[in-house]
Amino acid sequence: MYHFFAMLSRMKYINRWGLMRNTRHENLSEHSLETAIVAHALAVIGNTKFGRKANPERAAALALLHDAGEIITGDLPTPVKYYSPDIRAAYGEVESMAVERLVSMLPLELRPAYRELMTLSAPGDQELLPLVKAADRISAVIKCMEERLSGNQDFREAEESTWRALKEMNLPEAEYFMREFLPSYGLTLDEQNQRPAGSGGKEGAQ
Repeated sequence: MYHFFAMLSRMKYINRWGLMRNTRHENLSEHSLETAIVAHALAVIGNTKFGRKANPERAAALALLHDAGEIITGDLPTPVKYYSPDIRAAYGEVESMAVERLVSMLPLELRPAYRELMTLSAPGDQELLPLVKAADRISAVIKCMEERLSGNQDFREAEESTWRALKEMNLPEAEYFMREFLPSYGLTLDEQNQRPAGSGGKEGAQ
């Protein structure tokens, strides 16, 4: 009997933003899915708009498990995690041990594939790392926007600092997503259901 996938299912019990007042708690499972969706989108955008040759499916898979180690470690708040280089290095070691603990819950023949996913160690994975990081930050901005629009000002500075971090990445794919898709997250359901201006034919009319 192997416990790996049952442990992954526990991501829904890990709440993020532990130091912040939340109007609605976001769990790790929700964050991972959203990050995977955005990472896939960034890869597609890069390929179609900027001549990249990224693998969208691989980007999504990497993003889906990018925080899986937090099942073991819990979500360490960002101000703590990055307080000093020593703390960041120590936490990096803890993250590596957490990944190995999870991988040990798989049959031997499956371990290399999942170790590669969680450590981005397969050929080409490091080229996808900026997309995964950007998707992670975009997911954080979305959470901050939702809280701010609910009247919670506790996330205001986090939203501003995450926006700055995204812009400093100078990643055209992320800038395109932020410009063309992010504003929609602040709209009502009825507003989101409206057909985009300039769209023709039957597409998008439902």
